[in-house]
Amino acid sequence: MNPSVRFLFTACVASVIAAAPQAAAAAKESVKQTAYPEHAYFGDTHVHTGWSGDAGTDGTITSPEDAFRFARGDAIKSNSGQTAKMLRPLDWMVIADHSDGMGTINEVRDANPDMIKDDPFMKEWSAVLKSEDEKARLEFLLKVVDRQVAGTLPKSFTDPRWIKSAWDKTCDIAEKYNDPGRFTAFIGYEWTSNADDGNNLHRNVIYRGGAENAKKMIPLTTFASTDPATLWEWMAQFEAKTGDRLLAIPHNGNLSNGRMFELQQFNGKPMTPAYAAERQKWERLFEVTQIKGQSESHPSLSPNDEFSNWDMWDRSNLNGVPKQPGMVKTEYWRQALKDGLVLENKLGYNPFKLGANGASDTHTGFSGMEEDNYWGKFKALEPGPKRMYGGFNKTYVAFETEAAGFMGVWSTANTREALWDAMHRRETFATTGSRMTVRFFGGFDFDSSDLDSLVESGYKKGVPMGGDLKAAPAGKAPTFLVAAMKDPTGANLDRTQVVKGWVDANGETHEQIYNISWSGNRKVGANGELAAVGNTVDLETATYTNTIGAPQLIGLWKDPSFDAKQRAVYYVRVLEIPTPRWTAYDQVRFKVKAPKGAELIHQERAFTSPIWYSPR
Repeated sequence: MNPSVRFLFTACVASVIAAAPQAAAAAKESVKQTAYPEHAYFGDTHVHTGWSGDAGTDGTITSPEDAFRFARGDAIKSNSGQTAKMLRPLDWMVIADHSDGMGTINEVRDANPDMIKDDPFMKEWSAVLKSEDEKARLEFLLKVVDRQVAGTLPKSFTDPRWIKSAWDKTCDIAEKYNDPGRFTAFIGYEWTSNADDGNNLHRNVIYRGGAENAKKMIPLTTFASTDPATLWEWMAQFEAKTGDRLLAIPHNGNLSNGRMFELQQFNGKPMTPAYAAERQKWERLFEVTQIKGQSESHPSLSPNDEFSNWDMWDRSNLNGVPKQPGMVKTEYWRQALKDGLVLENKLGYNPFKLGANGASDTHTGFSGMEEDNYWGKFKALEPGPKRMYGGFNKTYVAFETEAAGFMGVWSTANTREALWDAMHRRETFATTGSRMTVRFFGGFDFDSSDLDSLVESGYKKGVPMGGDLKAAPAGKAPTFLVAAMKDPTGANLDRTQVVKGWVDANGETHEQIYNISWSGNRKVGANGELAAVGNTVDLETATYTNTIGAPQLIGLWKDPSFDAKQRAVYYVRVLEIPTPRWTAYDQVRFKVKAPKGAELIHQERAFTSPIWYSPR
């Protein structure tokens, strides 16, 4: 085992150990910063509790305090009365309750006269919340979403005094559980734009600092505007007022019906340099994978990618409005990365310069994204023999939800400031729930000797994931160091790949996928394809063996088709060997048969933030 791989393994294990539960009264010690980011800290930027209106309507009763306790490893009573506990704690987490209606759901449940007044809709809502009829709650939840999208929720629901009270409590709870060096509790919220009848343009807003500044402005809602530019303006006002820092993470684009990465402004006007610059400034990461499927790429956009057809949610938007031809082109991350190169050539700024984020979007309060410990999206989808058969919304069904995902952050310390800074510089990778680790460096002077000191060489001679390569020296092409280590308690690795996108002299975009390293004695064919790794999954027992695959993969790759005059973008994708999906575990645990069409086997994967090449 060479030193760089040994370092990778140590960092991965240390990340798990660092998140072990700590006594609430433990002293908060000063945290030492490392010279380079030595650890990949795993966490979730997208956790909802019962304080979110939609979650509360479905019967979720967990509080932000419950969610933080669960994330750090405590056993918590779930919304359905079960004992919920993470198999391995997280290093950090963000509570991202919806700002629209934050703090109102408890008042509705308690039939607060100031909230209910004489409004029949609010009275019905209160009654539904007290009901044990899960079907009725789900049906009413869809009504709430419809009213929210249409902007017709009662005025009592949008009264800012409710959000002020809930926001202050949320900030205080984050302070209580923030334990620098052991567990980081971020302050955050979800801005929930559902433009044009349910086109998902949601953003999670993450605060770098603490409660003192966060309380100075209540979170922005979409009651006034669903235009993301309004959010960027609010973020600028907050930073000017407090001196604190913010970033926004756009959600999965696959339910936006073409609006997430449209090549114009939200209002339909042409994209301008100022608009592109604002989006690049505030939006540094993108949610590539979560419970509602993946937004990496689509088979129609990447027909030569054998791994593009996975976790597809491509039939409608969030509210069930059917998708029309052409919409998928402006919904997926890979295409947006390529389109961003075109826009940068035209405007001087790249509005889609987005690193990789993986998160859950759980509405149970529990970031339980392991396949054999999946706690679902809503209370009705918590573990139980019937959960695979339920509905999700007007278009999708319960078994289509995914146990995904997490984000690994290469940081110099497990603190708000260090982790936030790493997110801002995009030194992150997304996973579908696995805790494999991935390193990715680009430069012009790497050679095979750098594999033995990969991390030190990577930072000294190149740039890490999320970075930029400037104009190439004469006669040189970029070379990349790629290293992946399996999840310490998970499956072996199948392969690592570099995904390249570029724009040619005519303004046309292209992509190519290169297999970099792989397990076993397989050979890459003349067409660049690699045979499948195999499959050891036993569906009768929901088990697999690590008799195939490799615990680590490391390699050096030089772009064979590099053109120094063309903008390009590169990211790494890592695949594990096939393993049981949560539906397979449910079959065995509850002795039921999965519905027809349910996937039972999958390949967990990870995606690094890109490295960009600019000829100027």
